[in-house]
Amino acid sequence: MMAKDRTRHNSTAELASLVTELEKAEAYEQKLRQLISEARDQLAAGNTAIALSLLNAALSEIDAATDVVAPSSEKA
Repeated sequence: MMAKDRTRHNSTAELASLVTELEKAEAYEQKLRQLISEARDQLAAGNTAIALSLLNAALSEIDAATDVVAPSSEKA
């Protein structure tokens, strides 16, 4: 009986961890989409410097969020 409870607890914890990871990935994707959309709008308006700044911000997000893109070995 105890082994089943432990397995169920581990499965619940793993599921919660996966849900949290998915939520973080979705937020990350939304942030990048927003930056790219804003850059596209700025390009359409002829504001290339602002568009480049927004794209640089998107690249910075990618660099800063490596644990979302590729989980670190510490979390594995």
